[in-house]
Amino acid sequence: MRTRTRSRAAAPDRPRLPAGDLAAVLVAVLLVVAAVVVGRRIQFTRHTLFVDWPPLVGTWDPHIGPGTPAAVAVAVAVAVYGPRAAARLPWRGLLLAAYGTALAWIWSLALVDGWRRGVVDRLVNRHEYVPVVGRFHDIPAALRDFTHHILVHSPDNWPAHVAGHPPGAVLTFVLLDRAGLGGGGWAGAWCITVGATGCVAVLVAVRALASERLARRAAPFLVLAPAAVWAGASPDAYFAAVAAWSLALLALAVTGGSRWWALGAGLLFGLTCYLSYGLTLFAVPGAAVLLLGRGRLRALPFLVAGIVVVPAVFTLVGFDWWEGYRLLVRRYYEGAGGVRPYGYWVWANLACTVLLVGLATAAGLRRAGGALGAVRAGGRGTPEVRLAVLVAAVALALLAADLSGMSKAETERIWLPFALWLLPACAFLTGTRAWLAAQAVPALLVNHLLLTGW
Repeated sequence: MRTRTRSRAAAPDRPRLPAGDLAAVLVAVLLVVAAVVVGRRIQFTRHTLFVDWPPLVGTWDPHIGPGTPAAVAVAVAVAVYGPRAAARLPWRGLLLAAYGTALAWIWSLALVDGWRRGVVDRLVNRHEYVPVVGRFHDIPAALRDFTHHILVHSPDNWPAHVAGHPPGAVLTFVLLDRAGLGGGGWAGAWCITVGATGCVAVLVAVRALASERLARRAAPFLVLAPAAVWAGASPDAYFAAVAAWSLALLALAVTGGSRWWALGAGLLFGLTCYLSYGLTLFAVPGAAVLLLGRGRLRALPFLVAGIVVVPAVFTLVGFDWWEGYRLLVRRYYEGAGGVRPYGYWVWANLACTVLLVGLATAAGLRRAGGALGAVRAGGRGTPEVRLAVLVAAVALALLAADLSGMSKAETERIWLPFALWLLPACAFLTGTRAWLAAQAVPALLVNHLLLTGW
């Protein structure tokens, strides 16, 4: 009896999930369940959501594919070995490992649907960019004429995704085609290869603005992001990477780096605004980066000089960004956007965000909110507070996009750029391996049970 008592007393206590984290997870789960139940009722009775499996765009299609073994292997490897590797690898080695693993995670999930259905066909359907590449044989003329084809009833109107973005998006695929990399396969490979660099950009920014310790803790969660389900062959993953590097370069500039980093940040932010109208909201986290950096006054002139370059080029060629956005709003409400109920999507979009960032991020955001409370206690300069401020700024931009009503549905794709910056909140969590498993399992289930799309 004494031996048993001694063994029981010597056994370490098992870590328990804090009540606050559990509450955050339960709220996130209930939000998703409510969005599914209410959404299915609305769709099957009123047919106004225009999605087959609300709140996601997708169809019920349980399946496995060539990417299944690799996806499971990556998930297990990151959950088991990721935290240790992130803590021990040299910094540059960590960045390379993070990029390679994120690339493997996105590719494997995309290939669950197969090469053609999961990659090639994504960007060649009637809503996408690749089919209109031939209309840009004279690029300046096409840009001058771009706004004349945005509205639904205009002659030769652009496909939905071309009309819904500034021409920088479609020009990417035009230039790829000119370089001999035409077709859906190359377009998909471009989006995945560039998009996977986004996690590296976030790590660079978190290290510069907060601390290397927090960046290392966040690394496995950025690598194993549930958002990878939708990043595969999605142009929004490419947009996310451009926006992410804009913030990363700005973070380097305001924390003692070269002022030329600020110029690069401005150039990329200007490009971001000509890839997606909605990503102008990245000015909010950009402002937070400036506030967190001591070198903001030195960097600001270079940032502004960089920002004006891309808009100036497009304007001189003949494309009017403001006119394009005004016409896009008209087209949006002429189509499904004018029918989809705001009262459902204004909160169901947040359920999509839960699926994008995972349950661990829900708990991490709760803890980030607690870190912000340290500001009142005089902890304004701590790494935890600085990370919390950055995450809060991104969350604010996402909420602005939600309340605007211009993002009703498809936010699992459209909000990829914002989701990338919410994931570092997971650096506040303990019990990392269990949280990583909680990230990976739902992502694998969604990818194998639904045929996702946009």
